Amino acid sequence: MQLNKVSVDDINVKGKKVLVRCDFNVPLKDGVITNDNRITAALPTIKKLIADGGKVILCSHLGKPKNGPEEKFSLAPVAVRLSELLGQDVVFANDDEVVGENAKKAVAEMKDGDVVLLQNTRFRKEETKNLEPFSSELASLADVFVMDAFGSAHRAHCSTVGVTDHIKDTAVGYLMQKEINYLGNAVETPVRPFVAILGGAKVADKLNVISNLLEKCDTLIIGGGMAYTFLKAQGKEVGLSLVDDTKIDYCKEMMAKAEKLGKKLLLPIDTTIAAGFPDPIDAEIEVKVVDSDKIPADMEGLDIGTKTQELFADAVKSAKTVVWNGPMGVFENPTLAKGTIAVAKALADTDATTIIGGGDSAAAVIQLGFADKMSHISTGGGASLEYLEGKVLPGIAAIADK
Repeated sequence: MQLNKVSVDDINVKGKKVLVRCDFNVPLKDGVITNDNRITAALPTIKKLIADGGKVILCSHLGKPKNGPEEKFSLAPVAVRLSELLGQDVVFANDDEVVGENAKKAVAEMKDGDVVLLQNTRFRKEETKNLEPFSSELASLADVFVMDAFGSAHRAHCSTVGVTDHIKDTAVGYLMQKEINYLGNAVETPVRPFVAILGGAKVADKLNVISNLLEKCDTLIIGGGMAYTFLKAQGKEVGLSLVDDTKIDYCKEMMAKAEKLGKKLLLPIDTTIAAGFPDPIDAEIEVKVVDSDKIPADMEGLDIGTKTQELFADAVKSAKTVVWNGPMGVFENPTLAKGTIAVAKALADTDATTIIGGGDSAAAVIQLGFADKMSHISTGGGASLEYLEGKVLPGIAAIADK
């Protein structure tokens, strides 16, 4: 899966209209952006295209509008924030049909270096089904297409894939390039030893990831809720802990596969237990730590224990490449965040290339203040998981190779 895509550094956009698919799916509260990380992440690509004299037309989805246009999912606040960050006016083309009179007029009046933002691509029903005429309408605005929304690259939508049927000049932006370099190439051609850490609640979400990573990595660490299905597959009593009984045989297969391939598969050796799940999630909770084979029948495992924290941290120490996806416990609760903090700290302290695979582990690392210590934090949850599964993402496949 060594990918070598045309990037924004390889194209000449002077005087050309460039459609850029960004990921501006930002959290909003009462029409105010509460976290603009995704907007700031898109700036290097946008600034590069402005500096090169392109006419920059931005598009993105926001939220999941169900029945066509909904005011609460408008990209208007994004246009305001973008104008502030770029220090220049970003024209917002507010058309319910996305490519309407406002968009056409705004694009027709563009000068080199101007920026226009289109309305939410999901205001069009065709978007998520990758149907015409929306793809060709979007494409009709531009001469060049740049894909810079990794978080949407695993979806074949009009704005990620469909437009490439009509625009022949395509490239990836800097954000996409970074994801391909780190996630794709780290998994395909890692500097060894390569350690993969998987957590999160469900084994079912990560079936193919576990299987694929076992073939690629030297050590696979499993924590979080998914570990209890593995422990039960080993014949251990897991009490009231989260278990997927339909996946017991699968876990047995994976443990046998690890042994056959000569890979280390590490599971929790002790567990932080409580009488039940905290409610609300951040409520104070009484816990104790027991060995993983001594979980009482009326108790529930909610985080890895102290000995496991050391075991996992030790495995990371000698690594040269580490990929981490999924927390070690209920990290939203201060008492049950210790396992996740310990792993984050181990990654922060290592000289290895450390890659955080989006979703909850990205949220945890940022929330716990370790973000600047990681080599790369992926911007896509579902997309990074599919990448780690070894899948080809349609939004990357659609872009021209060098």
